[in-house]
Order: sequence, then structure tokens, then C-alpha cells
Amino acid sequence: MRLDLSKCSPFSRVACHLFCFALLCSFSKADTEYYRHIIFDNSLESDAYYYSDGRASSPSTLELLHGKLPVSRDVFFTPANALRLNWRSAPDGGWEAGIRAMNFRNREMKFDGDTLYFWCFSEEEIAGDKLPLIRLSDANQNFSQAVEIGKFQSSIPARKWVQVGIPLSEFRTGSIHPFEPSRAERVVFSQNRADGAEHTLIVDDFKIDAARAADSSAVNGSLPVPQNVSARGYERHVDISWEPITPADLQHYLVYRSTDGKDFQPIGIQVPGINRFNDYIGKPGMTAYYKVAASDRQYRLSDLSSPAHATTKMMSDDELLTMLQEECFRYYWEGAHPTAGTTLENIPGDDRILATGASGFGIMALIVGVNRGFITREQGLDRLIKIVSFLEKAPRYHGVWSHFMDGATGQTLPVFDMFDDGGDLVETAFLMEGLLAARQYFNGSGEPERGLFARISHLWETVEWDWYRRSMDSRALYWHWSSDWSWHINHQITGFNECMMVYLLAIASPTHPVPAKLYDSGWAGDHYTNGHSYYGIKLDVGVGSGGPLFFTHYSYMGFDPRGIHDRFTDYFENNQKMARINLTYSLQNPGHYKGYGADFWGLTASDGPDGYMPHEPTRRMDDGTMTFTGALSSFPYTPEASMRMFKHIYRDLGDRVWGVYGPRDAINLSQDWVSPIYMGLNQAPITVMIENYRTGLIWKLFMSNPEIQPMLGKIGFTRDVAPQKSGDGKK
Repeated sequence: MRLDLSKCSPFSRVACHLFCFALLCSFSKADTEYYRHIIFDNSLESDAYYYSDGRASSPSTLELLHGKLPVSRDVFFTPANALRLNWRSAPDGGWEAGIRAMNFRNREMKFDGDTLYFWCFSEEEIAGDKLPLIRLSDANQNFSQAVEIGKFQSSIPARKWVQVGIPLSEFRTGSIHPFEPSRAERVVFSQNRADGAEHTLIVDDFKIDAARAADSSAVNGSLPVPQNVSARGYERHVDISWEPITPADLQHYLVYRSTDGKDFQPIGIQVPGINRFNDYIGKPGMTAYYKVAASDRQYRLSDLSSPAHATTKMMSDDELLTMLQEECFRYYWEGAHPTAGTTLENIPGDDRILATGASGFGIMALIVGVNRGFITREQGLDRLIKIVSFLEKAPRYHGVWSHFMDGATGQTLPVFDMFDDGGDLVETAFLMEGLLAARQYFNGSGEPERGLFARISHLWETVEWDWYRRSMDSRALYWHWSSDWSWHINHQITGFNECMMVYLLAIASPTHPVPAKLYDSGWAGDHYTNGHSYYGIKLDVGVGSGGPLFFTHYSYMGFDPRGIHDRFTDYFENNQKMARINLTYSLQNPGHYKGYGADFWGLTASDGPDGYMPHEPTRRMDDGTMTFTGALSSFPYTPEASMRMFKHIYRDLGDRVWGVYGPRDAINLSQDWVSPIYMGLNQAPITVMIENYRTGLIWKLFMSNPEIQPMLGKIGFTRDVAPQKSGDGKK
């Protein structure tokens, strides 16, 4: 039964389907600040919340769905969903149910506030002494003693949402080491009074905040109304956007939908810093009307905005591809760091961390955005000038940038470990790949473009590729160098992997080149050639059955492999074979993972349910996680199969994975897990490689740099005799 909204608090007339992004003009540490308070707001999974667990000892019972707490989609406080806690506490039995803070890359489990808050709802009144006990555990697995909820809430009245507030000081250490409330990451409910009765409690919106957040007595706050709401219909979804508001006490934006322009119901929330919402309706030919409000941290609402409306419609394949390119492009346009203009490692994530290689990919995506009219040429030029200005001031290590930088200061961030505090040659190569494409695109006669051309040229000419050879007699290039640790990481760059661009640019450098012979001795060193067949498809070069598909994307976003080959292979055909092997593996599905098939394939690296994994077509490196950039960035190699994958995830899985930056990073259907993030390395290849498939734009730009063709000649690349074929066999 859906909750009777007229009997609930003002905020319960708000809905949510949380998407966590950061829009440039109102960024202001949106993600980091938001997740310094929120433990749970909504489940991305529709049936059971992945970040939960539970168990019961007979004769007590606890309702679970494959070991996790069920999702309540009809009754919620911050819609679109809440969690259902259904238990029976019996003598000599016991049960426990845990709700974990959603874990994602670079999230620090550290909360600001002095009180734990959560909302409760029950169809029938539950007396305080019949409510569960509650504990907290922290990031170090230390835990608190049990606290009686009834001490702070005398009862849960029937059919009325109640916010429970428990001071963190009440959670005293129950483990052998001190429990740290500010680093709490799990809320645990457990058996209290063994009354033998079945109870159901809907719980929602868990957060740690200052005590003042408990005051929700006022119906309306003083937040301004969001302005200039607009809506744009696509085939299966509507994109809603608005102008940002900036009060410090803003907690959420609230989105309402109506099908008749009169009766508006809540459908979603959005975090501060994100001025866009994706409403996945699921079919064409639907007209919807939208209003937006704002809520402060005391759950007081602004007035609703003026309405906007849009209609979904059937779209051609070309229109769908443009839609996909634009939505992935937004990650780099709207989600960029406001100071640097460059690319965040992941969203949501740590708002400081810029990824150098992903910034190069983002530059190529910006070029596509200009060329496709997503932004104007002037806007693209302004952004590139901001990016170059940032890069000119950032620390460089013999001309090489670090892997990660602080967006506000440019300082190196040693994200991986203490040795990762210097130059990263691979990330720098990906950055320069984008900059060189931009140098050719923004090559007009006006002063701004001539100035940008000269500044990019200077950055290019001051990268000391030869320094990363380590010594004059070295046969390869090395990945890292640090002014503190020197060559301590000692990682030689040898293929076949994603790093071909390093050797191409190092040999092409007009000022700090390395000898062309390093292409053979370094890049094509040990374990380069293959010669084996997989599913009847023979690979000339590559590791095993081809490795993760990003091997065929990162260096080939700029380098056009069509119509040329070296002594080892034709790289377009070899990459195409890797994609076909990946597809065939998914068709065979030796791990028997849910969903795999002709329209669900493309194994490549991403964070999965258990963390990072370079997923590839082998049983050892496949856990059922499908990363969407794998197939979608392979359009030049397998356009028909990539289009099948695209249509499947948009039309069939869109309610789970589609958001304001296109498809989320990954999904694991076997584990009922959806990635909570987007990755800077994964969205741009979709935009760029689709453009290369459609027009060859970025290939043409990068290859037109005057240093590229002479470099290919030095290595020994030659033209193919027969005309190169595209991925679907057409010339």
C-alpha cells in the first residue's frame, strides 16, 4: 500500500531516485559534504538493498531477500524507496539486521554531527519497549553497546512518520577497542523484548547531523524556489534541469511529476550541486509535467517552482547515439572541477581528486560536444583555456604530471600509496592525447585560439619523455618517477595493454624524443605477440584472450588504427577481434552469470560489488559485473553488437542504470548490485569512440598533428594494401 501523503510530514511528499553528481556552477563540495552526513537515503536496487545484511536464530524470524533487507517501494519518507524491517522476537531466539553506508571509491567514512537520525513508519502502533535495540559499528569494526530506541521514542504511532534522534554519546564502546562514532559505517538493529509478535517497521533516511536538524516543526523554510525549470523528452526518459540555489543549509532538491499538469506527485531528490534529474518513464509517447522544490536539513520545503513539461518519443538510431554522447559528455562539462575545469576521478567521490588521464579523455569529449552543438565553440574554448591555465601551474616532474591532483591547488595527491607522489607517464600520455587533438581543433586565426595553440604546444614540448627512460641504454620507458622516491615503483611500461600512446608520443616528441627502437624493445617487449585462437578467433598480439576492453579504447581514442599496420599486426583488426572474443565469451557465459548474451557483453575494468577488478573474458577475471563502457566504446569495432547492448541497457535496464550522465558505471545482475558511481575514465570513451565510429573526428584531429606521421614512419608502420573495413564489414 502506498503511503497516504496527506498524513505525513511535509518532506514525505517528496520523492527520490538519488543520483549523485556535481554541476559546475554550484559545485561547492556537493558530494563530499553530502556524504559526510548520509548513511542511507535510497536503494539503487529495487528489491533488496545491497548494502544491508541480516540473520535470525530460530524461533525468532527476520524477513530477508537473498540475505538482505527488502526495499519498500510503496511506503517511504524520502522516496523512491525505504527499507522494510519485519521481525518476530521470540524467547531463546535472536535476530540482527545491518544497514551499511554505501561504499564507493574514495569515500572517507567520516561523519559530521553529534546525533544519529532516522525516520520510522508503521501501519500499527509499536510501543517503545517493543522496538529493536540499536548499535553502531565503525570503519575499524569496533562496535557500540546496545541502545534502546524506546528510551528516545516512546512509541511509533500508527501511520505517521516519526524521526528518531539518538545522541552519538549514547553509543558507548562495546568492543575491546574504542568505538569511534564519527567513523560509524553500519547501523545494526537487533532483538529486544521477546514478545512473540510480528512487527513491521519501515525505516528511511539515516544520517548523522547536528542536533538542530531534529527541528522539523516549521512547514516551510526560507530556501528560495528553484528557477527556470526545463524538461526535455527522449525516447524513454525526460531530462529535467533548473538553476542552482546556493544556501548552505540546502539538503536536497525535490522533483515532482504530473501526468495532467494538476496533480503533482514526488518522484525524486537530487543532492546539492546537481541541477539536473533524470526521470526514466520507460516508454515513448508519454507527456509529463514537472516542478522542483528545495529542502533544508530540517526538512522544510521551499515553494514549488513553475512547471515544465516534455513528451517522450521514438528515436532513430542516430538520435539515440547523439543522446548517449551528450549525456556522457555532461560528466566532463557539468561535472568538472570548478577551479581546474578538469575531470573528477569519480562522481560521487572525493571532490578534490582530479584524474589526469581522464582529463585528457574529457578534453576529447569536449571537442565532440562543441562539434555536435552540445555547447558553443566559445564555451569549449573558454573551458580549454581554463584547463590549460590549471595545467601550467600544476606541479610537473620533468614535465610529467602526477596521476591525481587537487582541483583547487593542483598539488599532487598520492591516492594509491605514499610512493605515488610524482610523475605518471601513462596518465600524462592520455592527457596529451586529448590536448593534441584540441590543438588541432581550436586552430583558428583569432587570438584566443592562436594563444591556446601556442600554450598547448609549450606543454607538449616540455614533457621530458626521455627522462622516463631512466638511462641512455634502457630498452623501455618507466611509468613513475618521484623527486622523493626516485624510481622506487620501478614499473616498466610494456604491452600489450592500454599504454601504446606512451610510446607513440615519446617517439613523436619534437624536443625530448626517445629512439624508435624502444617501440620494439619496450612497448612490444615480452609477451606481446599472441598467435592463439579463442572461440575460433585468432589474436596476433595481446595477453591471453585479449584482456579488458579498455586496452582497445584508451590509446585508440586519438590514434587511428585503420588502414595501417606495423610488423606485428593491423591494430584495428586486432582490436576488433578482442571485442568479438569478448562478445563470444558472453554468449558462451561459462560462469553462468545472469543476463550475459548478445545484448549484454563488454567486460572491462571497473569497480564491482567487491571493489576494483579488471574484468576480462576469462573465468578468473569475471565475477558477473558488466561495465557499460566496454561495449559502448567498441562501436568502431562492433557497431551492430554495440548497438544491441546500448538499446538493451537503455530500454530494458534504464530504470536501474540510466541517469544524468548516461549509463552508470556497471551492474552485476547476479548479485543485484548497481554501481553508485560514474567514472572519469569510462564515460568519455563512449562519447569519443562513438564519434570516431560516426565521423572519425578525433582520429582525424589527432592524426593531423605534424609530429604523428613521421613518428609512424620511424616505427615502421605501413599502409594496408586492401581498403580498411569498419566493424560491421562495410567499407
